[in-house]
Amino acid sequence: MRRFLLCGVAVLTLVSSAMAKDPVDWVNPFIGTTNFGTTNPGAVTPHGLMSVAPFNVMGSDFNQYDKDSRWWSTPYDNTNSYFTGFSHVNLSGVGCPEMGSLLVMATAGDLNVDYRQYGSDYSDEHASPGIYGLTLDKYRIRAEATATCRTGRIRFVFPEGKGNILLNLGEGLTNETGATVRRISETEVVGCKLMGTFCYNPQAVFPLYFAMRVSKKPAEQGVWKFQRPKKGVEAEWDVDDAAYKIYPDFAKTMSGDDIGVWYSYDTSAGEVVEVSVGVSFVSEENALMNLNAEQPDGTSFDAIYAQARRQWNDDLSRILVEGGTDAQKTVFYTALYHTLIHPNILQDVNGQYPAMESNEIRTVPDGHNRYTIFSLWDTYRNLHQLMTLVYPERQIDMVRSMVDMSKEWGWLPKWELFGRETFTMEGDPAIPVIIDTWRKGLTDFDMDAAYDAMKKSATTPGKDNPMRPDIDPYIEKGYIPLGFFSADNSGDNSVSHALEYYVADDALAWLAEQRGDLEFAKVLRERAAGWKNYYSKESGTLRPLNADGSFLSPFNPRQGENFEPVLGFHEGSAWNYTFYVPHDIDGLAKIMGGKRRFVEKLQMVFDDGLYDPANEPDIAYPYLFARFKGEEWRTDKLVAELLAKHFTIKPDGIPGNDDTGTMSAWAVFSMLGLYPDVPGVPEYTLTIPTFDRAVIKLADKTLEISKTDAAGKSNVTIDGKKVGRRIDHKQLINANKLNFKY
Repeated sequence: MRRFLLCGVAVLTLVSSAMAKDPVDWVNPFIGTTNFGTTNPGAVTPHGLMSVAPFNVMGSDFNQYDKDSRWWSTPYDNTNSYFTGFSHVNLSGVGCPEMGSLLVMATAGDLNVDYRQYGSDYSDEHASPGIYGLTLDKYRIRAEATATCRTGRIRFVFPEGKGNILLNLGEGLTNETGATVRRISETEVVGCKLMGTFCYNPQAVFPLYFAMRVSKKPAEQGVWKFQRPKKGVEAEWDVDDAAYKIYPDFAKTMSGDDIGVWYSYDTSAGEVVEVSVGVSFVSEENALMNLNAEQPDGTSFDAIYAQARRQWNDDLSRILVEGGTDAQKTVFYTALYHTLIHPNILQDVNGQYPAMESNEIRTVPDGHNRYTIFSLWDTYRNLHQLMTLVYPERQIDMVRSMVDMSKEWGWLPKWELFGRETFTMEGDPAIPVIIDTWRKGLTDFDMDAAYDAMKKSATTPGKDNPMRPDIDPYIEKGYIPLGFFSADNSGDNSVSHALEYYVADDALAWLAEQRGDLEFAKVLRERAAGWKNYYSKESGTLRPLNADGSFLSPFNPRQGENFEPVLGFHEGSAWNYTFYVPHDIDGLAKIMGGKRRFVEKLQMVFDDGLYDPANEPDIAYPYLFARFKGEEWRTDKLVAELLAKHFTIKPDGIPGNDDTGTMSAWAVFSMLGLYPDVPGVPEYTLTIPTFDRAVIKLADKTLEISKTDAAGKSNVTIDGKKVGRRIDHKQLINANKLNFKY
């Protein structure tokens, strides 16, 4: 039980009589569930491995909402209305389809296991942290789901007649369909579902083990298998010729593609049947062990939900806010909620977890957690800085997890998913995360091993370097030319790759200096200045370079808007990347012609609609104005406008993929009035906060951030002493009061 309790670290809750509701009551899980925000309103606990989400992205006319044609990377979209079950273990805010499987559905009437027919329209949705519910209109069945760290519980309330519970092991967001299921009692099954190929990486597959238990013995039960016609290739077969083969009372093991389990009941009106699911990435036995440990006999649905709610309220209460509108409080606490979904605890209740890129099973040390789902190209910019500030005991375990991964397979993670490296996006983002954490005083991890892994990544030739396969010209020339490397369907992203390496190498240079590795530090500093090679005076932007060192021509700096393909840049135009030199803004201003020209050009990005609030490389742009004295007002104005426009209480209230909490972290920091705009550097740029007062519970004290009207005489003080618009982490955490007068 000791390990189970680690999933919800107990914290002291600050009490504020000014808050009419608990922080958990301000959260609206439907925010971000459309507009490609790809969040979902399902039940989950903070950093919990399990989530139970409504699945509504498969339509009744067979692939109406096909995940591949529409790039569905979420089990739920608020604009859809056809429910085909509750999916177990889901990703939040990502841009590639994966997970969202183990679909549990309830129906009434004759048994039908064809998901193209058994789905239902629904109504009466409700959700808050730890619970989701709806009514299946087709069957008049009421359904609710809640969760613990590693298990889910679903409560179905049936009408009078025949009721059915279905476990669909074929459908889901994953690109894999294979599964095995085995009955172990009249009310329990265990099995394994093949998952993986995130962002269509064909090698990154892994097993998800599960145990499922129904609360009542069924009148009938069995398994099914979807049988495709043998004629033709898959793209040609007529779905009307396909059929589901029912195997009643099948008590052995069933394996194959598109299989499932069914239970049938003779129900009275209002009869409740509950379904409990436990998961593991180690074994079936561990999945069942997790289920028994976290849902022991006699544990009620309501007790599980009450525990989940307490965990959420404790976590959200580490920041208490006063003032602002109700809508702003909802945006803030929902954003904070989203930042606490990923990364996730990976180990089972006995501490076991799958080692990185290995068949080995390891055990996490007592008192610690092994984390997974590191979308680091996104989260290295702000989410881990938020964890460091507000949830440091979790951030240190996240860093330990990254370092342990390097020990297990030789490399730090880039975009890790349940022990597999997906190699999604670019850069070497674990480096600035680890160094930022170290520089902020969280040092209880193996920095020697971390440094060895960082240095290995920064020096290994490209043919042997999965983190930086295009490092050779980067070292030789100081930049990556077009035509040298293209990792995936996104195309040639040479400039984007190099910009990420510059940020990582600048952070690593500091660490090398601290460790006395001075010659290496000098090399890294020179590398980190290589961004200047890409600056074109003609276009006034960074611009791709050909193999001979000439600039790409013809060249349109706006090409790449709205995710259209473009040479050199990943998911954006040159304008989304030109100001992404966070470690050398002074140098960028100089090469552009000085402060005035820099400010004019940056303002033009906003005025001409070239800023993309959903694209990571430019999300810190509004804070760059505050680097220059007299221009701070632009940061204040833009941050307030962007928050009001792009972060709302509507389902489309996140500007794009939440990217495992990155966009939400931008909102949390911005509403508090500070932003960590240089990854790897322990500093913040300040702006006027949204709320009159916010109290952050730090490790051993509290920090109050407030604002007061000073009739236009703007200044910022820390404990009464004036400071500039940039402060370091030590100043912040040692302060009692940070006050903005404006």
